[in-house]
Amino acid sequence: MIVYRQYRNTDPPALVEVWNEACTGRGAYPVRTPSLFERWLFSRPFFEHGDLIVAADDETGAVVGFVLVGFGPDEELAAQSADRGVVCVVGVRQAYRRRGIGRELLRRGEERLRARGAGSVVIGAQWPQNPYLFGLYGGSNSPGILASEPDADPFLQKMGYARAESRLIFHRRLDTPLTVADTRFGLLRRRYECQSLRAAAIGSWWQDCVWGILEPVEMRLTDKLTNLPAARAVVWELEGFSWKWGQPSAGIIDVQVRPDLRRQGLGKLLVSQVLRFLQDQFFAIVELQVPAADPAAIGMCKSLGFEQVDEGFVYRPAPPAGEPPPPPTEEAPAPAPEAPA
Repeated sequence: MIVYRQYRNTDPPALVEVWNEACTGRGAYPVRTPSLFERWLFSRPFFEHGDLIVAADDETGAVVGFVLVGFGPDEELAAQSADRGVVCVVGVRQAYRRRGIGRELLRRGEERLRARGAGSVVIGAQWPQNPYLFGLYGGSNSPGILASEPDADPFLQKMGYARAESRLIFHRRLDTPLTVADTRFGLLRRRYECQSLRAAAIGSWWQDCVWGILEPVEMRLTDKLTNLPAARAVVWELEGFSWKWGQPSAGIIDVQVRPDLRRQGLGKLLVSQVLRFLQDQFFAIVELQVPAADPAAIGMCKSLGFEQVDEGFVYRPAPPAGEPPPPPTEEAPAPAPEAPA
C-alpha cells in the first residue's frame, strides 16, 4: 500500500535516490549528496514542508516518489504571488511506475496549490515562475520541462496538460575559434568598454531568492563618456552540469540592454565578449536560453555560433476538444538579448 504525506527532515537521502532514478534526461544531473537539495531547494526562504509531498511504501517505509510545488513571483518580482501555482517536478522510482502513483502525486500537488489560493496551475518551472529546481534541472536557467526528458510529455498529456510557453536552449562550444564579424563593432568598441565584476548585482527580491547562492560574474558594457552601464550579463559556472556533460560549462543569464540603446548591436557585442572571457577561463561549453517567441534573440544566438540542443516547455491544462488554446498568461518576462539589426 502506498501512503502520501508531507516532507520530513529525515527524507533527503531517500529523495536523492528517487531523483536519480526519475530525472535522467540531458538537463538533470545525478545528485551525489543530500546537501545539494539543501542548497537548491530547502534554503529558499519560502519553502514549506507541505509543498513537498512524498509517496512511501507502507510495508517497507521506502520513499518511492514525490511532487514539489510552489508559487511564482508577482509582476514586480518583489514577492510571491499566491495566484500563480507551479508544479515543479513529479518523480517516481522505476520499479513503482504504472501504479497510478505519479497521477496521485500530481493530483495532490494541484490540490495543495489550490488550497493555498492558486488561481492557475502550470507544470514546469520556467523563469521567472521557478520557485524551485534552478541549479538542479534545466541548465543555465529554468526552461520548464525539457523535451529531452523521455517520460514527461506522454505522462502530462494523459493528465490533461498540453505544451504552452517554450524556451530554446542553445550551446556554444569554445574549442573552436571565436570569429564574429559585425561592421558595427568597431564604432561600438570606441565608445563602450567591457568590464567584469566578480560580484554580480542582484536586481530584485526574486532574483536574490533564486540566484542568491551563486557566485556569478557580471559583464558590463559601460559608456566611456558618461560611465553609465549600457548592457549587462550574468555568468555562472554550471557545476553539476559540467560533470553530467563531461566538460567544464558555464551559463549566461539576465542579458539586458538599456532600452534606449537596443538594436544597435550592443547585445551581440556583449555576448561575444562574454564568450571570449569564458574561453580564456578554459570553459568548453556555454549555454544560453531564450524564449521561442523571440526571433531577434534566436537570430543573435545563431549569428554567434550557438546551436540549439534542447527545448523546454510550460504545460497548461489542455482546452476541451474543438476549443482554441487560451492565450499565454502575461508574466514578468526575462530580459532577452537583442539581435543584430
